[in-house]
This record gives sequence, C-alpha cells and structure tokens, in this order.
Amino acid sequence: MSGNRVVAGLVPGGRRLRALGRAELTLLGRNRTAVVTALLLPLALPFSVRPAVDKIDLEAEGLSIGTVTLTAAIGFSLLFAVYSSLVSAFVARREELVLKRLRTGELGDPEILAGTALPAMGLGLAQAVVLAVGCTVLLDMGAPPAPYLTVLGVLFGLVLCALLAAVTASFTRTVESAQVTALPLVLVSMMGSGIGIPTQVLPDRLASLCELLPLSPAIRLIQGGLTGHLSGYEALGAAGTALAWTGLAVFAVRGWFRWEPRR
Repeated sequence: MSGNRVVAGLVPGGRRLRALGRAELTLLGRNRTAVVTALLLPLALPFSVRPAVDKIDLEAEGLSIGTVTLTAAIGFSLLFAVYSSLVSAFVARREELVLKRLRTGELGDPEILAGTALPAMGLGLAQAVVLAVGCTVLLDMGAPPAPYLTVLGVLFGLVLCALLAAVTASFTRTVESAQVTALPLVLVSMMGSGIGIPTQVLPDRLASLCELLPLSPAIRLIQGGLTGHLSGYEALGAAGTALAWTGLAVFAVRGWFRWEPRR
C-alpha cells in the first residue's frame, strides 16, 4: 500500500514537471538568439581550437584528433546550450515574476528549477548524442572503450551546468547582463577544464589545479570514456569531485537563489 501511495504521489509531480518543461521549450523556441547560440556555437567552436591542437603531439598524450574534437564539442555544448542559456532563462523568468507566481501553486522549488532547466538539459543531451555519432562517422573514431564513463560525465555535466546557472542567476540583475556574469565560468572552463586545451599538455602543477574546477571532473570522465586511459581509481576520483561540486552547488542555490526581481 505504501508503495502505491508513493507512485500516486509521483505521477502528479511528473505531470506538472512535464507541463512546465513544455512551456519552457516553447519559450526557448521563440528566442532566436538563444536557439542559435545553443545550436551553432557548440558545432563551430571545436574547429576554432583546431590550429592549437594541431601543434600538440596527441599520440604522445594518448589522444587523437577525434577524441579531442568530440570532448571539446560536448564541453562547448554544456557551456552554451545548457549553462549560458539557463542563466538567461532563470533571470528572465525571475524578472518577469514567473518564478514568483509558480511558487504560489502546487510546484515545489526544486520542481520549478528542474522544469525550467529541462529543455536546455534535453538539448544538451541531444547534442552530445548527435556529436558523438557525427564524430564517430566523420573522424573514423570507432567505438569508445568505456562509453559508460562518457555517459556519466555528460550526466554530471548537465546537472552541474544547470545548478551553476541557477547560482550565477542569483547575482545577475538583468537578462542583458547574463552573458557578462556567465562569461568567467565559460572562459575558465574553456581554458582549464580540458575543453579548449587538453589538460594533459599543461604543466603538472597547473593541471592538478585545473582538475579542481567545476566542470573538470565531468570533462575528464567524458574524455576518459573516449580514450579508455582513465583508471578505476582516477574515475572514482573524478566522480567524487563532481559529486562534491554538485553538493556545493545545491547548497549555494538553496541559500542564494532569488525568486523575486532584484531591485
């Protein structure tokens, strides 16, 4: 009986979450700038780092042009399709009083944030799948040695980017300033988390510091699944760091997220 009550309680919550997700997807589709940014930048930016990658002896680092390109493409998708677009979405819904009105209904705070994030996270996941298939075919990569690590890294990346977007939105005053407040994490992640430049080519001390950045463990798992060069101990360490960042981000959202317009 208790199991039936739990299921009965979950069904309405799932319906409300899907309804909010569909509404957010409609709003996302009407924002042409957000759609172009989310769809085209992750596809175009990996080619911009190609000249720098060509100067690296990838084979000596256990890498290939395919694994570097796919890792970069998925990383850019997380940064732009999920993180940057969600910062703008959270701020816009807050300033338009949408979040405040939603809190007066049956939805709980986690459901409101999750429903708002669902379309962007779904887009990021779909892009990761399309990019993986495209790179496998076009760059003749072959099947990844440890696909479960790549999947785990993508999932960690999606959740972390959504949470970090909510944290960033907490101190973002307007939609116009959202791209500015999101820029520091974007730049730091591009340069230090192994998205634009593989961390294997960085000096050891700098690489160790970069491994502690928020998106570094997710990118490390993604790349480790593609190359098969990540040991079980290293994978557990990356997963543990990702969990720690997730916990910190949840704590920050609960303490700092603003549901009413900033004045």
